Amino acid sequence: MRLVAFKGADGSRVGVVKEDGVIDLTAVDSNAPRTIAAAIREDRMGELGELAAKADAGNRLDYDSLDFELPVADPGKILCLGLNYMDHVAEGPFNKPDFPAIFMRSPTSLVPHGKPIIRPLQSETMDYEAELAVIIGKKSRHLTLTNALDAIAGYSCFNDGSVREYQRHTIQWTMGKNFDQTGPFGPVVVTPDELPEAAHGLKIECHLNGDTVQSSTTDMMIFKVAETLVYITEGLTLEPGDVVMMGTPSGVGHARKPPLWMRDGDTVEIEIEGIGVLRNPIQDDVTG
Repeated sequence: MRLVAFKGADGSRVGVVKEDGVIDLTAVDSNAPRTIAAAIREDRMGELGELAAKADAGNRLDYDSLDFELPVADPGKILCLGLNYMDHVAEGPFNKPDFPAIFMRSPTSLVPHGKPIIRPLQSETMDYEAELAVIIGKKSRHLTLTNALDAIAGYSCFNDGSVREYQRHTIQWTMGKNFDQTGPFGPVVVTPDELPEAAHGLKIECHLNGDTVQSSTTDMMIFKVAETLVYITEGLTLEPGDVVMMGTPSGVGHARKPPLWMRDGDTVEIEIEGIGVLRNPIQDDVTG
């Protein structure tokens, strides 16, 4: 399935994306899950397909008319990989990591599809990072390479918007990776059965104002999806609705000469083959 979360007149709703439009599951059945996170946590993902099969033409909406919400609005944990594509490692002063470089983002840093990335006025160094997002579907600890993929509810697009100046103030990346409304996420969640195993070999790109600034494939990751989940669950329990972002390929703005920063009025798109396009405008922070 291809799922989206959007805002209806009476609150959040879930839609199933089809070629002829988006099936509004609440219009099909008022008892349908109102968020993708609820469907995951209540073990009702299978029910969504059954509801979609009951839909008629009157239950369909135009995809481009939707007011999109975050695919998972309240993740318990947002775990991100740094330096997970070798060509990206080569852009900076780092060596190939021996282990996954894990850092965390906060929910307040997330932005839905179509909503503006807020560029802080404290720094001009607002950068883009195209990433694959992995959404966890069940409580997991001590995963193995054999069962790690069973923990996945779906995949989506992510833009790990980074304020590079603040990221480099210290050896900890938290500040530069967590400015409010800098991390676009969504809009489509694709279930694993719709994609190659572990989302392997998918083209991943970033477009800034229509120009392709990043282009790679997910098979170029140093640490693959299953391997990453195994490593994380050596120490952390992953829970339904948690999200793991899988790192970015080369082409980021800070590595260019001169650097290429996102600015007010720009539009940035993250596109992953088989998943879709995540698009956001850039807007200066008006709060100072």
